[in-house]
Amino acid sequence: MLKILIADDHPVSRRGLRHIIEETSDLILAGEAADGREALHEALTGDYDVVLLDITMPHLNGLEVLSQLKKERPHLPVLMLTIHPEEQYAVRSLRAGASGYLTKESAPEELVAAIRKVALGGHYVSAPLAEHLAYVVQIGGQPRPYGPLSRREHQVVRLLASGTSVSEAARELSLSPKTVSTHRAHILKKLNLKNNADITRWARTELAD
Repeated sequence: MLKILIADDHPVSRRGLRHIIEETSDLILAGEAADGREALHEALTGDYDVVLLDITMPHLNGLEVLSQLKKERPHLPVLMLTIHPEEQYAVRSLRAGASGYLTKESAPEELVAAIRKVALGGHYVSAPLAEHLAYVVQIGGQPRPYGPLSRREHQVVRLLASGTSVSEAARELSLSPKTVSTHRAHILKKLNLKNNADITRWARTELAD
């Protein structure tokens, strides 16, 4: 059995993670933490095989916890599990010693696979993140070709700007409509836009190629 520590300040998130772990025969929930300070204490004093660590937490954020934890227990696998897009914190997390990085919209099956892999000493990143990391290595850390958008958000913009509905975009990208809607919300926030008409105007100007 793999003993898991959940470190997340949102009770709903912890409840969802707890359910996934309890439904998986080779995983056991061995501890929970609701802020960064508690997470660091639990990880340093408890007996865990994998730490699931959120980034945005009170007292100490996830990256601060990760940095201190790796100094004290460098071989304890830490899987970052957060709402933040991969392009925002993934590279920093992996450079700081994280064994993997997933967003909370990932499927439960992917989370379980990631836990098992990092517990064996491996690393886990999603396919889009692996592509991004390859690009970062290739260009030496230069800015992404899509400006403030992730590769997936860039794909969603192109589809929405062409008049594709959220449901149609979901089928095109093999995603759920909820995930596409989440990407759309991120796009609107990043670009300071209000609706699909704004997305279309932005795309005509910025993505004319």
